Amino acid sequence: MSSQLLLSAAFCLSVAAAGTAARAAAPQPVLLYGDDDYPPYSYVEHGQLKGIYTDIVRAAVRDMPQYQVQLRPVPWKRGVLMLQTGAAFALYPPYSWRSERPYVGYSAPLLMEQLVVFCNQEVLAQRKLQRWPADYAGLHIGVNAGFLLGDAALMASLQAEKIVLDAAKGTRTNLLKLMRGRIDCYVSDRLSAQWEWQRIRRAGQAGTPAQTLHETAQLASQQGHLGFTLLQPARYPYRDDFIARFNAAIARMQHSGEIRRIVDRALLP
Repeated sequence: MSSQLLLSAAFCLSVAAAGTAARAAAPQPVLLYGDDDYPPYSYVEHGQLKGIYTDIVRAAVRDMPQYQVQLRPVPWKRGVLMLQTGAAFALYPPYSWRSERPYVGYSAPLLMEQLVVFCNQEVLAQRKLQRWPADYAGLHIGVNAGFLLGDAALMASLQAEKIVLDAAKGTRTNLLKLMRGRIDCYVSDRLSAQWEWQRIRRAGQAGTPAQTLHETAQLASQQGHLGFTLLQPARYPYRDDFIARFNAAIARMQHSGEIRRIVDRALLP
């Protein structure tokens, strides 16, 4: 074989090797779904997926150059069904319900959500609210429509204390009722109430007196995660590596205070 042919063959081999290396180094595309209607954690506004969890996930995957991650909104029930069938790789932010959802694995916790009671100033001026539910006897307490406040034993306790549960659609409606004295207290996720409260005050809604939220009791807490399907592992061969890198990024963000700063920015007036 002539030297010219040898050089040509070597050149072709080097080009092929370079192309193979480039393909091997290309980031792995990954699609993550986020709840499209869970403000302030994950929601769509003006066509864009936003929220505290969305910002946490985006910040975490920025530290993962091995992956090209796209975030896409989805109605919550549909997203859970996609995990159940293996049609989606991951969804945020489910709680860790392992017995109810055995088909889902969970990342490290992203954030602690806390269920609390807020009351208006008039109620606080009339009584001390230290024990739940005994000190709330006879009060009208707002809840979001469809929300389950507790188990049968708690509901019996509320009834015994003559506590009236007043259901209304959404956080904003309940906060307006609280501010206008139409309910005495409101049970809500803490950050959801604080975030909506800021929006109401910025809008200067007519007939709404300027007040502050008075938190009187903490009832429960839950942690949100990135949930990933345990089905169809051949479809997601990168699963274990992705979750390990994602968990490491979340740990760094927690240590550096970045997650706390994301929450604080979301609540800026």
